[in-house]
Amino acid sequence: MEKKEKLSLWTKIIYGTGDLGFSMNNSIIAAFFPIFMMDVIGISPGLVAIILFVGRSWDYVNDPIVGFLSDRTRTRWGRRRPFLLFGALPFALSFILLWLSPNFSQTGLIIYYSLGYIVYEAMATIVYMPYYALTPELTEDYDERTQLTSFRMLFNILGSLIAYIFPMMVIGSMVPENTKRVVLMSVIAGAVAATPLIGVFLGTREKKEYISEEKPKFIPSLKAAFKNRPFVFGAGIYLLTWMTILVVETNLLLYIKYIIQREGQSSLIMASIFVTAILALPLWNWASKHWNKRLAYIIGIAFWAVVMMLLIMVSSETPFWVILTLCVMAGIGVSAAQVLPWSIIPDAIEWDEWKTYERHEGMFYSLITLLGKIANSVAVPLSLVVLEMTGYQAGTTDQPGSALRGIRLLIGPIPALLLIGGIVFAIFYPLSRKQHRKIVEELRLRRKARKQKSSST
Repeated sequence: MEKKEKLSLWTKIIYGTGDLGFSMNNSIIAAFFPIFMMDVIGISPGLVAIILFVGRSWDYVNDPIVGFLSDRTRTRWGRRRPFLLFGALPFALSFILLWLSPNFSQTGLIIYYSLGYIVYEAMATIVYMPYYALTPELTEDYDERTQLTSFRMLFNILGSLIAYIFPMMVIGSMVPENTKRVVLMSVIAGAVAATPLIGVFLGTREKKEYISEEKPKFIPSLKAAFKNRPFVFGAGIYLLTWMTILVVETNLLLYIKYIIQREGQSSLIMASIFVTAILALPLWNWASKHWNKRLAYIIGIAFWAVVMMLLIMVSSETPFWVILTLCVMAGIGVSAAQVLPWSIIPDAIEWDEWKTYERHEGMFYSLITLLGKIANSVAVPLSLVVLEMTGYQAGTTDQPGSALRGIRLLIGPIPALLLIGGIVFAIFYPLSRKQHRKIVEELRLRRKARKQKSSST
């Protein structure tokens, strides 16, 4: 058996830093961009919704296009890394453009921010799609991919934490008088997001044998994804898990404000979840290595589902230490949800190559990120519909009992059901560690024979 070359700790860290900027900038946009357009620029909420819809709609189109283009790219630097090198600066500049305050009419502002959001999403896709597709190219090792994904998720979660703290430290408050501070925030965030991408370009190397492979075609690439059973089941796991995260994320502050009535301690509660999720990453690395990714996911997600059901029993009279304990337990489950679905996806790439004699990492990862956006399009409106149906009163400090039940429903039973769906997909996930290792060895022999044939020719 051919000796496998392991990635250095430094390479894993360098690769992981790349996700800091994506997570941070996207979280800043989600949390502050609508408020910026309404309270600083003066655009009405309905028009802000149109701007966001336009930008998101284009995002559904550009993911598969960029993924396919990166699959077909052939350079001396590889297939994915050139996108990071040449896309880092446009990525930073497009983020800054979102936070400028041009002296336009209301119609001009709508056009400007709609186009700006489209450009930002396109520039972000150009760098993050090839970045994600690097995971299966850096290592074929079943367990090392989990480690690599864990480092990525470490910086992903860290980026989210920074996003909720850093902007308002610079801006102070979202008022028209602070437009210069808003721009300063965007310049700093843009630079911080782009710099690690240059580091990933310099600190990683793609496998040469993938660069020399035949360029795939678009329609066959799509067909390969839908015929790939490990990918289909992995995509189902990812979709349901990510929908859960979005539902909880969307309604957690409502739960803190109205159910446990601890709004003043919301930062501590959020930190207990996020910090625990970071600290628990080694636990899921260990579980994946000593069991397998499928079993580790089932156990971790089942644990999180139980914790979410326990949270609906909490009230404003529950001692704070009990609330924090449950949040720490939830953080352990969140950690599993962040790292394990992403570590399962790369293994489908070898199955694909084994079946089709081609590799479609870019197309596969573009479909995964597209599923994430579909999840966002479903989860957030679902939450709003439940709140509307249960009588949630906007702009009031007190909510009727039916609305409180609706919030509990969105924190407990609905996430639990989605997680159970993910567990069902995991139970039937068809690719084990042993099967994956066998496929990888067969592919190595196949590439070796092809190389020898090419050399003799």
